[in-house]
Amino acid sequence: MSVADLPKTEANVLRGHEGAVLAARFNSDGNYCLSAGKDRTIRLWNPHRGIHIKTYKAHGREVRDVHVTSDNSKLCSCGGDRQIFYWDVATGKVIRKFRGHEGEVNGVKFNEYSSVVVSAGFDQSLRAWDCRSHSNEPIQIIDTFTDSVMSVCLTKTEIIGGSVDGTVRTFDMRMGREVSDDLGQPVNCISMSNDGNCILAS
Repeated sequence: MSVADLPKTEANVLRGHEGAVLAARFNSDGNYCLSAGKDRTIRLWNPHRGIHIKTYKAHGREVRDVHVTSDNSKLCSCGGDRQIFYWDVATGKVIRKFRGHEGEVNGVKFNEYSSVVVSAGFDQSLRAWDCRSHSNEPIQIIDTFTDSVMSVCLTKTEIIGGSVDGTVRTFDMRMGREVSDDLGQPVNCISMSNDGNCILAS
Protein backbone atom coordinates (compact mmCIF):
# COMPACT_ATOMS: atom_id res chain seq x y z
CA MET A 1 0.00 0.00 0.00
CA SER A 2 1.19 3.50 -0.83
CA VAL A 3 -0.04 6.96 0.13
CA ALA A 4 -1.95 7.05 -3.17
CA ASP A 5 -4.01 4.05 -2.01
CA LEU A 6 -5.29 5.79 1.11
CA PRO A 7 -8.90 7.08 1.19
CA LYS A 8 -9.35 10.68 0.09
CA THR A 9 -12.71 11.32 1.79
CA GLU A 10 -14.30 10.56 5.17
CA ALA A 11 -16.48 7.45 5.30
CA ASN A 12 -18.17 8.54 8.54
CA VAL A 13 -17.68 11.02 11.36
CA LEU A 14 -18.35 9.55 14.81
CA ARG A 15 -19.68 12.19 17.19
CA GLY A 16 -20.65 11.82 20.82
CA HIS A 17 -17.70 12.54 23.11
CA GLU A 18 -17.98 15.75 25.13
CA GLY A 19 -14.43 16.94 24.65
CA ALA A 20 -11.21 15.64 23.14
CA VAL A 21 -10.86 12.03 21.98
CA LEU A 22 -7.57 10.64 23.28
CA ALA A 23 -7.57 7.17 21.68
CA ALA A 24 -9.39 5.19 19.00
CA ARG A 25 -8.87 1.47 18.40
CA PHE A 26 -10.45 -1.06 16.05
CA ASN A 27 -11.41 -4.48 17.37
CA SER A 28 -9.63 -7.57 16.02
CA ASP A 29 -11.84 -8.07 12.95
CA GLY A 30 -12.16 -4.37 12.13
CA ASN A 31 -15.96 -4.31 12.31
CA TYR A 32 -16.16 -2.10 15.40
CA CYS A 33 -14.04 0.53 17.08
CA LEU A 34 -13.63 1.93 20.57
CA SER A 35 -12.85 5.53 21.45
CA ALA A 36 -11.65 6.99 24.75
CA GLY A 37 -11.99 10.59 25.79
CA LYS A 38 -11.49 13.43 28.23
CA ASP A 39 -15.17 13.08 29.15
CA ARG A 40 -14.19 9.96 31.18
CA THR A 41 -16.02 7.58 28.85
CA ILE A 42 -15.29 4.80 26.39
CA ARG A 43 -17.61 4.47 23.42
CA LEU A 44 -18.24 1.50 21.14
CA TRP A 45 -19.06 2.25 17.51
CA ASN A 46 -19.93 0.63 14.23
CA PRO A 47 -17.72 2.95 12.15
CA HIS A 48 -18.93 1.60 8.81
CA ARG A 49 -22.52 2.63 9.55
CA GLY A 50 -21.65 5.60 11.77
CA ILE A 51 -23.63 4.16 14.69
CA HIS A 52 -22.89 4.59 18.41
CA ILE A 53 -23.60 1.26 20.15
CA LYS A 54 -22.61 1.56 23.81
CA THR A 55 -20.97 3.87 26.36
CA TYR A 56 -18.79 2.61 29.20
CA LYS A 57 -18.56 4.81 32.30
CA ALA A 58 -16.50 4.19 35.44
CA HIS A 59 -13.27 6.18 35.19
CA GLY A 60 -12.87 9.15 37.52
CA ARG A 61 -10.72 11.14 35.11
CA GLU A 62 -9.91 11.16 31.39
CA VAL A 63 -9.53 7.82 29.61
CA ARG A 64 -6.22 7.71 27.77
CA ASP A 65 -6.19 4.31 26.09
CA VAL A 66 -8.32 1.24 25.43
CA HIS A 67 -7.70 -2.24 24.01
CA VAL A 68 -10.04 -5.15 23.25
CA THR A 69 -9.36 -8.90 23.48
CA SER A 70 -8.96 -11.00 20.33
CA ASP A 71 -12.40 -12.59 20.86
CA ASN A 72 -14.00 -9.15 21.39
CA SER A 73 -15.51 -10.18 24.74
CA LYS A 74 -13.41 -8.04 27.10
CA LEU A 75 -11.69 -4.67 27.01
CA CYS A 76 -9.19 -2.85 29.18
CA SER A 77 -8.82 0.88 29.68
CA CYS A 78 -6.63 3.31 31.58
CA GLY A 79 -6.39 6.97 32.36
CA GLY A 80 -5.76 9.88 34.65
CA ASP A 81 -7.26 8.17 37.69
CA ARG A 82 -4.17 5.88 37.88
CA GLN A 83 -6.23 2.73 37.32
CA ILE A 84 -6.64 -0.03 34.75
CA PHE A 85 -10.22 -1.19 34.24
CA TYR A 86 -11.07 -4.68 32.91
CA TRP A 87 -14.55 -4.71 31.34
CA ASP A 88 -17.14 -7.10 29.97
CA VAL A 89 -17.94 -5.70 26.52
CA ALA A 90 -21.50 -7.04 26.29
CA THR A 91 -22.74 -6.00 29.75
CA GLY A 92 -20.64 -2.87 30.14
CA LYS A 93 -19.72 -3.92 33.68
CA VAL A 94 -16.27 -3.58 35.25
CA ILE A 95 -14.89 -7.02 36.13
CA ARG A 96 -11.68 -5.90 37.82
CA LYS A 97 -9.75 -2.75 38.70
CA PHE A 98 -5.98 -2.81 38.88
CA ARG A 99 -4.24 -0.18 41.01
CA GLY A 100 -0.54 0.31 41.61
CA HIS A 101 0.80 3.00 39.29
CA GLU A 102 2.01 6.11 41.11
CA GLY A 103 0.64 8.44 38.46
CA GLU A 104 -1.53 8.56 35.37
CA VAL A 105 -1.65 5.47 33.15
CA ASN A 106 -0.95 6.26 29.50
CA GLY A 107 -1.34 2.96 27.64
CA VAL A 108 -2.68 -0.59 27.94
CA LYS A 109 -2.38 -3.75 25.88
CA PHE A 110 -3.56 -7.37 26.20
CA ASN A 111 -1.18 -10.24 25.54
CA GLU A 112 -1.91 -12.75 22.76
CA TYR A 113 -4.06 -14.93 25.02
CA SER A 114 -5.93 -12.02 26.65
CA SER A 115 -4.87 -13.34 30.05
CA VAL A 116 -2.47 -10.51 30.92
CA VAL A 117 -2.76 -6.74 30.58
CA VAL A 118 0.40 -4.61 30.43
CA SER A 119 0.13 -0.93 31.34
CA ALA A 120 2.44 2.03 30.68
CA GLY A 121 2.62 4.75 33.29
CA PHE A 122 3.65 8.30 34.07
CA ASP A 123 5.61 6.76 36.98
CA GLN A 124 8.27 5.53 34.49
CA SER A 125 7.15 1.91 34.66
CA LEU A 126 5.47 -0.90 32.76
CA ARG A 127 3.30 -3.20 34.87
CA ALA A 128 1.79 -6.59 34.00
CA TRP A 129 -1.52 -7.70 35.53
CA ASP A 130 -3.05 -11.20 35.56
CA CYS A 131 -6.70 -11.00 34.47
CA ARG A 132 -7.42 -14.53 35.75
CA SER A 133 -6.01 -14.05 39.25
CA HIS A 134 -7.92 -12.60 42.20
CA SER A 135 -4.83 -10.61 43.18
CA ASN A 136 -4.73 -6.90 42.39
CA GLU A 137 -0.93 -6.82 42.60
CA PRO A 138 1.11 -6.64 39.38
CA ILE A 139 2.84 -9.87 38.42
CA GLN A 140 5.77 -7.94 36.95
CA ILE A 141 7.13 -4.39 37.11
CA ILE A 142 9.65 -2.99 34.63
CA ASP A 143 11.11 0.29 35.89
CA THR A 144 14.29 0.95 33.94
CA PHE A 145 12.86 3.97 32.09
CA THR A 146 13.92 7.45 33.23
CA ASP A 147 10.74 9.31 32.24
CA SER A 148 7.05 8.69 31.58
CA VAL A 149 6.22 5.55 29.55
CA MET A 150 3.67 6.55 26.93
CA SER A 151 2.94 3.42 24.91
CA VAL A 152 3.30 -0.37 25.03
CA CYS A 153 3.35 -3.24 22.52
CA LEU A 154 3.53 -7.00 23.06
CA THR A 155 4.75 -10.03 21.15
CA LYS A 156 4.61 -13.66 22.30
CA THR A 157 7.84 -13.25 24.26
CA GLU A 158 8.53 -9.52 24.49
CA ILE A 159 7.18 -6.37 26.10
CA ILE A 160 8.10 -3.15 24.28
CA GLY A 161 7.71 0.32 25.76
CA GLY A 162 8.12 3.81 24.31
CA SER A 163 9.05 6.64 26.65
CA VAL A 164 9.47 10.39 26.92
CA ASP A 165 13.10 9.60 27.83
CA GLY A 166 13.63 9.05 24.08
CA THR A 167 13.98 5.28 24.18
CA VAL A 168 12.12 2.27 22.85
CA ARG A 169 12.99 -0.60 25.18
CA THR A 170 12.39 -4.27 24.41
CA PHE A 171 12.22 -6.75 27.28
CA ASP A 172 12.65 -10.43 26.43
CA MET A 173 10.62 -12.32 29.03
CA ARG A 174 12.25 -15.70 28.33
CA MET A 175 15.84 -14.51 28.48
CA GLY A 176 15.40 -11.73 31.05
CA ARG A 177 17.19 -9.38 28.67
CA GLU A 178 16.59 -5.73 27.76
CA VAL A 179 17.51 -3.97 24.51
CA SER A 180 17.24 -0.18 24.40
CA ASP A 181 17.09 1.96 21.25
CA ASP A 182 17.72 5.66 21.89
CA LEU A 183 15.83 7.79 19.36
CA GLY A 184 17.06 11.06 20.82
CA GLN A 185 13.60 12.59 21.18
CA PRO A 186 10.47 11.82 23.22
CA VAL A 187 8.47 8.78 22.05
CA ASN A 188 4.71 9.23 22.35
CA CYS A 189 3.45 6.18 20.49
CA ILE A 190 4.74 2.82 19.27
CA SER A 191 2.97 0.31 17.04
CA MET A 192 3.87 -3.20 15.92
CA SER A 193 3.64 -4.23 12.25
CA ASN A 194 1.25 -7.09 11.47
CA ASP A 195 4.11 -9.53 10.85
CA GLY A 196 5.80 -8.56 14.13
CA ASN A 197 9.09 -7.68 12.44
CA CYS A 198 8.95 -3.89 12.74
CA ILE A 199 8.08 -1.31 15.37
CA LEU A 200 6.90 2.14 14.32
CA ALA A 201 7.67 4.94 16.78
CA SER A 202 6.59 8.56 16.83
